[in-house]
Order: sequence, then structure tokens, then C-alpha cells
Amino acid sequence: MKTRAMVCHAPGTPLVEEWLDLAPPATGEVLIEILASGLCHTDLSQLEGVAAPYPFPVVVGHEGAGVVREVGPGVTTLTVGDHVIPLGIGECGTCRNCRSDQTNLCEMFLADMATQPTPFSLNGKPVSAYSGVGSLAQYVVMPERNVALIRNDIAFDVACTAGCCVATGVGAVLHTAHVGAGSTVAVFGLGGIGLNVVQGARLAGASRIIGVDINPARDAQGRHFGMTDFIDARHEDAVARIRELTGGGCDYAFECAGHTSLMRQAFESTRIGWGCTVVLGVPPDGAGLQLVPFELQLGRRVQGSFMGNIKGRSQLPGLLDHYAAGRLNLDDLVTHRLPMADVNEGFALMKRGESLRTVVSFGRNPA
Repeated sequence: MKTRAMVCHAPGTPLVEEWLDLAPPATGEVLIEILASGLCHTDLSQLEGVAAPYPFPVVVGHEGAGVVREVGPGVTTLTVGDHVIPLGIGECGTCRNCRSDQTNLCEMFLADMATQPTPFSLNGKPVSAYSGVGSLAQYVVMPERNVALIRNDIAFDVACTAGCCVATGVGAVLHTAHVGAGSTVAVFGLGGIGLNVVQGARLAGASRIIGVDINPARDAQGRHFGMTDFIDARHEDAVARIRELTGGGCDYAFECAGHTSLMRQAFESTRIGWGCTVVLGVPPDGAGLQLVPFELQLGRRVQGSFMGNIKGRSQLPGLLDHYAAGRLNLDDLVTHRLPMADVNEGFALMKRGESLRTVVSFGRNPA
């Protein structure tokens, strides 16, 4: 079949609409109509060629929500009409990693990272699907293990945020760092992911949640989601100020912007003896982080987290239960809703720091 999709043909060039060939669902796969897709900074990094793991041309987008329109042979847990979120990190449920409570990195996901399968092609040549999803297409084909069944009473333009920024931020607090009640938390970068770290820290019962950013608008926005203190890094030494506010260093620091200099600052802001730094932002390709081993021997630690360490099929849908119960604020995360034709403006809003989450859509197919 054919599907509309916004395609980037080369780094730094605008997305253009193309009609792509889409392979039909094979055994164990489903066809999904994408009804909303959030724009993420990692999409922008791919488009600009800064952190670009997928070859061009590419369909970016990995924060989508939609409806199952067709199921292939052997699919047992999904049916036509189900509301779903396609997942960049699947959950087969049977491999050693899926059976462990230590990680969300399914062994089949790790295999897919090497092969980068895609259902898209143009004029007989493959078009990459970013993160294995490519949700800036009207239709995608996904393995069953890469599809989360979600409740059907939440609008798609809200539900889609659970697929990346909410999972990454909230999950990093609850499933990676395991922040405890009364802890002090610093968040470096208050975009979509950072504000969800703030929400996760609030859920965990943190006593102090300190936000660091260079955009003064993030002060009021961060407090709206639960932040207790704001540091404008243009005018203050963030590390010194965090140490002052916490009496020697915070218990947990989260880097959410993808800058190695901020990762270093986050590490330095944590308390000697037990401070934990969680790296969430995606830096430019080839960037490195330098640490002195003795600093680690003093009890501090650094952790990575991919999609918040949340298992996509069994745990991610629970984030929408938190939203439905009023424990997570997703409505105010989505500051802009645009037709897919304006997707390039959506990324421009991101670069100017004027949006938290922009959601785009082709609109529902009347068929």
C-alpha cells in the first residue's frame, strides 16, 4: 500500500511530503494509522545530522499514537480498532532481558539496532524509519512486540506523549534512579523530558526539585509541574547554587539536554558519598564525557537510561493511568498542535524554545 509521510532526504534539509510504499503486515506484525505524533529533540538531531544513527532519506518521529487497522497472521494480543502506541523499544516478554526487572532493553531491540529494518521505500529504495517507528507517516507497520495497547478514553494528541518524553522523564526517576521520598533532585534542561523528570520527582515525593535552564520561561513552566527552585544558568553558577540549596549536593541529578558539559555539571552537583547522575539527553555523535576515577571512588555514580527503563508493553500504558487519575499533567505539556503540513514550523518552534511539545497529525482517514 501507499502512505503519506514527511521525509528528510539529507541532513539540514526541510521535511517534504512523499507517497511511500509501505510493506503490508507480515506474520506477527500490525498496520497502525498514526493519528498524532509528538516532535522530539532527538528527531531534530537526526534531521540536522548532529546525532544521526539512521541513513537518509528518513522518516523521523517516534512518539506516536493511533489505531490498529490490520493485523498479520499470528498476532494474538492486538485487534483491529485497538488504540496503541508504537514503540521504539519492543518487549518480546520471553528473552532474558524482558524477564529481568533490571532493564527495558529487549534482546530483539538490540538486534534491530544493528539491522535497522524499515517497512518504507520510495522508487524501490529503502527509506529509514527513525527508531524503528517513523511516526511522521500516516501509516506504519510494527511487530506486535513493538506495540503497546493503551486505554481508549484518552485523546491521541495527549496519549502520544507517553511514547517518549513522559516515559523517558518519569521512568528515569521511578525505574532508573529509584528516587525515594524526601530526596533532593536537580534537573538540567527543562524541555519535554526535563519537565517529566520534574513530574516523576514529584510523584516520588522528592523534597526539593531544582530546575536548571537558560530559558527564563522555564521558571514558571517548571513550577507548574512541581519544581521548587529555578536556576537561570545564564546568570548563576548552577553547581554552586545546587550545593548551596541542598547543603552539599543533591541526591540525584538528571541531564536532559544532550550536552556533555551539562552532564559534567550534573555530576559535580551531586553529593559526595551517594550522589547519582542519570544521563538522558542525546549528545552529538562522537561526543565524550570525561570523569576522574577518584570522583567515582568517592561514592558518586553515573547511570544511563534509554526510554526511562520502562518496559514498553507491560509498564508504559500505566503512565496513562497516572494521567487519568490526575497524578500526571500531560495536557499542559502539549503547547502546540499543528497539521502535518506545518511540521517544519513545529521543529522551528522547538529550536526557538517556544514549545514544550508540539503534536502534528495528518488527520483521521475517513475510511
